[in-house]
Amino acid sequence: MTVSVATLGFPRIGLRRELKFALESYWSGKSSLAALQTAAAGLRALNWSRQKALGADILPSNDFSLYDHVLDTSALIGAVPTRYDWSGEMVDPDTYFAMARGTQGALSSTGCAHAHDTTAMEMTKWFDTNYHFLVPELTAGQTFRVASTKIFDEYAEAKALGYATRPVLLGPVSYLMLAKGKAVEPLALLPQLLDIYAEILSRLAKLGAEWVQIDEPCLVLDLAADQRTAFERAYARLATRGPKLMLTTYFGGLGDNLDLIADLPVHGLHLDLVRAPDQLDLALEKLQPHVLLSLGVIDGRNIWRANLPDLYWRLKAIAAKRDLVLAPSCSLLHVPVDLALETSLDPEIAQWLSFAVQKIEELAALARALNEGEDASFAAFSASRIAAVARQTSPMIHDPAVAERLAALDDSAIRRSAPFAARREAQQRRLALPAYPTTTIGSFPQTPEVRKARAAYIKGEIDAAAYDRFLRVETRAAVKWQEEIGLDVLVHGEFERNDMVQYFGEQLSGFAFTRAGWVQSYGSRCVRPPILYGDVSRPKAMTVDWWRFAQDQTDLPVKGMLTGPVTILNWSFVRDDQPRESSCRQIALAIRDEVQELEAAGAAIIQIDEAALREGLPLRRGEWQHYLDWAVECFRITASGVRDDTQIHTHMCYSEFNDIIRAIGAMDADVISIETARSQMELLDAFASYAYPNDVGPGVYDIHSPRIPAEREMTDLLALAGKHLPAPQIWVNPDCGLKTRKWDEVRPALEAMVAAARTMRIRGAYHGR
Repeated sequence: MTVSVATLGFPRIGLRRELKFALESYWSGKSSLAALQTAAAGLRALNWSRQKALGADILPSNDFSLYDHVLDTSALIGAVPTRYDWSGEMVDPDTYFAMARGTQGALSSTGCAHAHDTTAMEMTKWFDTNYHFLVPELTAGQTFRVASTKIFDEYAEAKALGYATRPVLLGPVSYLMLAKGKAVEPLALLPQLLDIYAEILSRLAKLGAEWVQIDEPCLVLDLAADQRTAFERAYARLATRGPKLMLTTYFGGLGDNLDLIADLPVHGLHLDLVRAPDQLDLALEKLQPHVLLSLGVIDGRNIWRANLPDLYWRLKAIAAKRDLVLAPSCSLLHVPVDLALETSLDPEIAQWLSFAVQKIEELAALARALNEGEDASFAAFSASRIAAVARQTSPMIHDPAVAERLAALDDSAIRRSAPFAARREAQQRRLALPAYPTTTIGSFPQTPEVRKARAAYIKGEIDAAAYDRFLRVETRAAVKWQEEIGLDVLVHGEFERNDMVQYFGEQLSGFAFTRAGWVQSYGSRCVRPPILYGDVSRPKAMTVDWWRFAQDQTDLPVKGMLTGPVTILNWSFVRDDQPRESSCRQIALAIRDEVQELEAAGAAIIQIDEAALREGLPLRRGEWQHYLDWAVECFRITASGVRDDTQIHTHMCYSEFNDIIRAIGAMDADVISIETARSQMELLDAFASYAYPNDVGPGVYDIHSPRIPAEREMTDLLALAGKHLPAPQIWVNPDCGLKTRKWDEVRPALEAMVAAARTMRIRGAYHGR
């Protein structure tokens, strides 16, 4: 029996974010398409070489993407919405990036000629991760054809370099389940789509591909009868098209779908044994002996080092009876590239960690021990064992004072003192806001000058006083400009913040930070998630001084800006030695302290962003209520200690709000702002159906695209919002924070947004809250 090592996907961005810089250079017109393609080819070659050298036997191809792998699949099958004026031939880079980023006027997002203004495709979270994908758009009469050669080209590219890869392909059923249909149920298009998938697999076989990794992550969801039938039909058709199929599932357990899979005529099955370790025994019982098992035993989504001796003893008897593939639980897209770059990280913490490179090394050591005996990986096993013991016994992890404070919480800590209607009256008396009040979500552009000043401060090239003076100049200018254009509720711009989670984590106990621990969020957007390793508390105020400085510049209200506990949790690499809700409650108490200190300083409006609440929702409905109960409780802990006339805002990113609308209501924020521009206000359906009583700020400016929306476009969106909500409930704001945009985009967009709000006031002859 043989144990081999596979990777399901490797980080695309490069060791030092080379892809980000190549993309942004191309988009800005500073470099050519050829230069971008050369940079991308270099990253792919380096990724294959690195994985092979680390001990991976089975390498992926087509896991690389210039923007998003779901968008790549749409291009592959020719699923291009009509608004992009696609010719119907191969999907060219201009069309591809227009789908991702939209187009502006007579120029595309890449600077190439394009017929008209075009909005980007809708974006949402990839299952329960912080990665965003472009939602496929399908229509009645939809046709498919092979319209991209990327998957074939990259297989051939690897082969020319001497690597026999296993191409990665998003499965047809998951693709359709993730799509939005207009006048069509996406799954009804399966027969036509299977024709194209059969052609793709046949072409890969002719190129020499022996196996194809076909990803069907929707198999870990609750499936309706028609969805189960779709899987049966799909793989009855595709299993005989040439290459062997490694049916790949991740982010959870198969549960009652295992019986379905056991009957599919696939050649291999990948199981996520990190999220669902208990499914292995049942899988061994139900699967035929000829099915090659790929076991996801190393966490592809978190950065904690595995306990290799424990895994060895768990797998030893199985490996003696059948061939196995060892792999990460999912693609390594979700973790940083290499821990070796973290030379300034506390060594005690660093020994507990494992990034993409180290995870492949762990897999290789485990496979070597299973193939040759435990002594073959003696050094790796010894280091793993020492690190596990050190982490369990470290005094850095536990703080008795935090545990005592949590134990003392009672019901009064999660209740506002008055219902929303009474609070609303008190807040209007204090704030005197007009109808359709205008605001932004928090951040303003992090310009090259802002980033340069921050880097100079970090490197010691300027002192704290000089950096503070720079930030004050930027903040003062932003506040004055907001006054000039007529915004009603201002923000300070967050120029001092590197990231909405990292900024707070750096000031809370229990967090550690990397210098190069970047992961992709979408396109060229990368984040460095904090590492939550221990108990959390707030040693001192984090935002009060900057709020006070900004408020001193104006008579208009300035929002205090905080990130909520659930978002800090979900956008961090979270400790795995206690329940997530325990860590979240600790963070909630720390943020509560900050909220109360902002209020004491005079803040009339405090925003506690919960952008990531929806993405933490478990994938199985049976587990939803438990998560939502503690997530809502944690938000209410942060927000319930203020007076009635202090207005609490929250913000949520792209979400299917139907799933969580009751929980949103239970949060009892006075105002919630949401991303709705790309969906044309469709997401407000949930708020209308639920009769959501509190105020809502539906986004009218898509900040994930460089497009500058016109006043008419935003007025039309507000009119659509008015079909769902009464005018007194509606706020006017962008979809999200503006840190990734440029000032020459933001200025005209926000000026148009203010003008749109004024137009709506005139139309409705409604002038008061």
